[in-house]
Amino acid sequence: MAQVVVRYFAAVRERVGLERETFELDADSTLADLWAILVQHHPALDGLRGHLRFSVNLEFGDDTTVLADGDEVGIIPPVAGGVQRPPLLSEVSLSVGVVRAAVARPEAGAIVVFEGVVRNHSLGRDVDYLEYEVYPEMATSKLQQVIDEVEAQHPTTRCALVHRHGRLVIGDLAVVIAVSAPHREPAFRACAFAIDRIKEIVPIWKREVGPDGTEWVGMGS
Repeated sequence: MAQVVVRYFAAVRERVGLERETFELDADSTLADLWAILVQHHPALDGLRGHLRFSVNLEFGDDTTVLADGDEVGIIPPVAGGVQRPPLLSEVSLSVGVVRAAVARPEAGAIVVFEGVVRNHSLGRDVDYLEYEVYPEMATSKLQQVIDEVEAQHPTTRCALVHRHGRLVIGDLAVVIAVSAPHREPAFRACAFAIDRIKEIVPIWKREVGPDGTEWVGMGS
């Protein structure tokens, strides 16, 4: 068992009605496991996960972070002066404006936005629509990892992104990435890095459906 102290701040504290409380967790529980328990105890938190960050012993963690006995976990709402980044996964149509607004700031002289759009063909075959399947818990963690890597490797940038899943028709946006920076070169490089990393590490699978049948991209027929 692991006993952890959870601290609440600002709007989260007001919803919960507490500044801190203690929970007993199973060994090797993660922040994702803790979040599920918190939502059970405090239904007012349901639906807020995409707007919050976690800290563990004063360092940011993610859903996969394993908790140990004696850890202090902070539930961190958006900080003052910051614009909330959109949820990382979405089953509904994406808004370019929302993603772009999440990285806009007075010191940014460049904002690069990438829109991945569903097209009507692939490798010579007609496509009627796409189906994106996702491992949601891992995909959320890995999409956040992409953001963290972008901002670590390009320290002047700020990155936001969101990826669709489910059924998408021709012309729908599958992914939107926005990167801001004081100058254009790091913004372009960081945006290109972000889409490449999404394709490398995020467990989202694409099935193309057309008049000639269906195919999982990367697997053959």
